[in-house]
Amino acid sequence: MKQEPQGGAIRARNRDLIIQAAIQEFAAKGFRGTTVQSIADRAELPKPNVHYYFGNKEALYQEVLANIMSLWDGSLDELNADDDPSLFIAEYIERKVLFSKENPEASRIFAAEILNGAPHMKAQFGKRYHEWFIGRSEIFKTWQTAGKINASVSPEHLLFIIWAATQHYADYEYQVKAALGVRKISQDQFQRAIDTLTHIVLAGIKP
Repeated sequence: MKQEPQGGAIRARNRDLIIQAAIQEFAAKGFRGTTVQSIADRAELPKPNVHYYFGNKEALYQEVLANIMSLWDGSLDELNADDDPSLFIAEYIERKVLFSKENPEASRIFAAEILNGAPHMKAQFGKRYHEWFIGRSEIFKTWQTAGKINASVSPEHLLFIIWAATQHYADYEYQVKAALGVRKISQDQFQRAIDTLTHIVLAGIKP
């Protein structure tokens, strides 16, 4: 196997360190409150390194948002009309809940961006995004025509419900912990969330 040159490995490592530091800074302070210097400090790298790899704060923020969108939408990109609806939806719910568990800061960055009117993501939410979403919805409608899921369910709003329910554990983590009376949401609680949401959704779409 061809080994990656050391320089390439260092670049990849530094880029990852900067992105992870940026996620934590943007989640804690927002876009305006975050500085390139604070990101560099958290990454324990010189400030010029951030400019070298990403140019400026705006470009780095765009990179962070693009990564989040890719992680979220990637699962739906795999959706195929030949899939078993129950299996796919169950796996999708699990992936989304686990994303909230493993990437809570990333989820909150995205939520804050949307709540502020998506000033840095208007290009991503244009015609292409609409067409992508409609394409996903059409597969659900194909399942309905085939009698695989309840025809009275709106595919679009079903996806919105899944998004809202699964992202709740990251975006409203503090409220969830307060309600449960815990300092940290346990693996068992996340599994209960997956099982409960899966049961409710699959029961609701049953033909």
